Amino acid sequence: MGEIFKPGANLQKGEHARLSSLIGAISLADQVKTTLGPRGRDKILQSTGRDLSVNVTNDGATILKNMVVSNPAAKLLVDVSKTQDAEVGDGTTSVCVLTGELLRAAEELLTSGIHPQTINAGWRLAHGVAQKALLDSSSDHGSDAAQFKEDLLNIARTTLSSKILNVDIEKFAQLAVDSVLRLKGSTNLESIHVLKKLGGSLSDSYLEEGFLLDKKIGIGQPKRIEKAKILVANTAMDTDKIKIYGARVRVNSIAKLAELEAVEKDKMKKKCQKIIDHGINCFINRQLIYNFPEEIFAQAKVMAIEHADFDGIERLALALGAEVTSTFDNPEVVKFGECDVIEEVMIGEDTLIRFGGCKAGEACTVVLRGSSQHLLDEAERSLHDALCVLSQTVKETKTVWGAGCSEMLMARAIEDEANKTPGKKANAMRAFAKALRAIPAIIADNAGLDSADLVSQLDAEISSGSKTSGIDVITGTVGDMTDLKITESYKVKSSMINYAAEAAEMLLRVDSIITCAPRERKNPHGRRGM
Repeated sequence: MGEIFKPGANLQKGEHARLSSLIGAISLADQVKTTLGPRGRDKILQSTGRDLSVNVTNDGATILKNMVVSNPAAKLLVDVSKTQDAEVGDGTTSVCVLTGELLRAAEELLTSGIHPQTINAGWRLAHGVAQKALLDSSSDHGSDAAQFKEDLLNIARTTLSSKILNVDIEKFAQLAVDSVLRLKGSTNLESIHVLKKLGGSLSDSYLEEGFLLDKKIGIGQPKRIEKAKILVANTAMDTDKIKIYGARVRVNSIAKLAELEAVEKDKMKKKCQKIIDHGINCFINRQLIYNFPEEIFAQAKVMAIEHADFDGIERLALALGAEVTSTFDNPEVVKFGECDVIEEVMIGEDTLIRFGGCKAGEACTVVLRGSSQHLLDEAERSLHDALCVLSQTVKETKTVWGAGCSEMLMARAIEDEANKTPGKKANAMRAFAKALRAIPAIIADNAGLDSADLVSQLDAEISSGSKTSGIDVITGTVGDMTDLKITESYKVKSSMINYAAEAAEMLLRVDSIITCAPRERKNPHGRRGM
């Protein structure tokens, strides 16, 4: 190895490399699998930074994103979880756990002498059978508006059942569905603004039609405007004060300084007049608005809102149908925002600005209340997952049954196909089915139930022809999903199977792990150091 690689490089080959990658991925999956299901537990994530900040969450993507892992296979699982989160918004824990269970099953096959490529070939066959069984078990009510809305509510309840928002699951499920249906088929969640306000309890959260901006209206300006014509800008409104970085102005007398200030004020006055001449009655700026321009706007009866943060102003421009502008010489090319009313509203002890009847009718604000910032952050993550899943379901309207029903149906279909498949590929297909059966077993274990007994009962129900049986963690029995209304998005489940199968197959093909030598750095005295 020393003849090929630089000193300090490391090479793991063969069985040792494969074992290292498998164990790393399985260990990471075991860390997050206790968060799976409606009775999953939370994790405390503590930062090692100066502030030692703390997160309390059971969101798989958040946990994996904040974990510092050194094992290369574990890093791959983190990337797969991020992809699942970006693609569909939920199922991040499931995809990680399923990948770990596939690799655990593969480890047994490798020990028995089956070649990795043979396992992969069997897995590809099993993956195709699983996707077909999932599609066959799905239902589509996209053409029936009332039934589809009921499906969306059921999906929202299922998604939120394992989150902190299950304290008032009916309210938050309705809130999430109403927010997504306002998007009219779009998957762009920018129009849904989530505002977190300390105080009250989670049950005090509500959906506000329109846009809420956590800013103040200028002094002496109108506090309420109807039929608003709005200019959204990103421009400096503080040049009445001389502020040129890296330069100095020398004057011979105080009078000369007063002349300079007068010129600056005159420039600002002309700029404000240009803005007012656009015929607007509301001006929103991303940057600060100093006292002098604020006074000019107040005299012209124009509402001025300053220091709207960049994310806020981009989302606000989208909701109002405006474009952010920086120059004011050509009013004819400026795209103004419109809304029915702008007014101040009180939330708790804070005053906010409400934009009602926005031009983009899908705009709305979800106001989350809670007793602590950690609670609000976790509530926002939970709601975001539900909103992502629902927006994807509106686009891909198929749904499947949850609570382990879909996994058991896929496992049964794979085993039936494995019985018809000759050779060692059949063993790999059965291993794939075993990994799928582990999902309902983990859900039962996390609820403190007898997983072996429940999974065997569920398997018997599925084998006898039932297509809707799943685990009821409340009663600890096998229940009918049509009665329990435990529904999941087809796209979430399909993506989970795809990503887990691809990640497991990639890791199984590994036969070497090469760690590069650290880069040499020169120290201040000219000697080389590591």
